[in-house]
Amino acid sequence: MDKKRVIVDYKNITQPQLELLSEAYPYGFEEDDYIKFVNSKGETVYAIPLETDDTKYLFKVSVQLQKKVEDFLEEDEDTEDFETTDEGDDVTPDPNEDFEED
Repeated sequence: MDKKRVIVDYKNITQPQLELLSEAYPYGFEEDDYIKFVNSKGETVYAIPLETDDTKYLFKVSVQLQKKVEDFLEEDEDTEDFETTDEGDDVTPDPNEDFEED
């Protein structure tokens, strides 16, 4: 079975696709992750490849996509830093833990 081939622009990325990207590239994109091709308009395009069981994606890389993935990863990390009690109250993080400053 041939896989579906999809090129996705950052403006059209869906939440599930964003989750796939963040799982595949949890620390962001490195220079070696990009591929380069020429589109039908003769423009050079950089993209991040990602393959699932049924689809081969190329996510067109732009500053906006990089920012969107970084924001998603940061938001995901922020929600993992806090525990909740049975009552649903936030538990204060240990003040002796090391935290990175932005």
